[in-house]
Amino acid sequence: MFVVLGATGHIGSVVAENLLNEGHEVTAVMRDTTKAASLKSKGAQIAVIDVGDTPALRAVFRRGRRAFLLNPPAPIDMDTDAEENRTAANIAEAVEGLGLEKVLVESTYGAQPGDAIGDLSVLWNFETSVGSSKSPMAINRGAYYFTNLDMLLDGARDGTITTMFPPDLKIPMVAPCDLGAAAARRLTTGLDDTGIRYVEGPERYSFDDIAIAFANALGHAVTAKTIERADWETSFRGMGFSETAARAYARMTAATVDRLELPQSPSRGSISLQTYISELVGSRVS
Repeated sequence: MFVVLGATGHIGSVVAENLLNEGHEVTAVMRDTTKAASLKSKGAQIAVIDVGDTPALRAVFRRGRRAFLLNPPAPIDMDTDAEENRTAANIAEAVEGLGLEKVLVESTYGAQPGDAIGDLSVLWNFETSVGSSKSPMAINRGAYYFTNLDMLLDGARDGTITTMFPPDLKIPMVAPCDLGAAAARRLTTGLDDTGIRYVEGPERYSFDDIAIAFANALGHAVTAKTIERADWETSFRGMGFSETAARAYARMTAATVDRLELPQSPSRGSISLQTYISELVGSRVS
């Protein structure tokens, strides 16, 4: 039995579906049953649990042999670091001492120790705390999600996208479904397949490349405009982030830009930037 957290999300849903398609037994853990029908029809057992409920989560993990661990994002209008560190600690406590055959932690490029640097520090803490559970642990660190580009579509329709990254800086990016496929594969490998592996798309892309991809999909010119570093926190606040979350995300952006992690031999997915952007534009016809 495989236990999959976040089974209705962009990544977890692909993990669960791929495992089910291969004939494995899966318990799909989710917050509500709104999107459960598809997985249930394919044979998944459904567990509706808030990851903050450690005893309930622990009881579900007891059913399993291997587990996919994903820490859910917190609402951006709260202290995201505090909330995500709380849920990460709950998940780690839930697997502590259960003797699971293998766990796979979904993490991020650039994960590092630190104070309030968004996903970079939260997911480093997640890796570290799950690692103390004593179960064999694999870690997949994913690149910058293509889904982060969804918010740029309205601006692209008007001819401009904005970014906090230098527009010509090539960075690792990936489609979440490629992350899900990579996680499903790794969950089924041998117990010696542990440690950190990096997962990104077929190429590295800049925001100038993203502007070109939008231009190709929309049929008109699109340019990338840089948000100055001094304005990053204000920009995040304008998107609805709380003051503490805006500060953490600005620090995370700075850490990423200043110390961009570029692994030499990542696992590569198949979905290109242009494919993702074209499908995004096609799915949201104005």
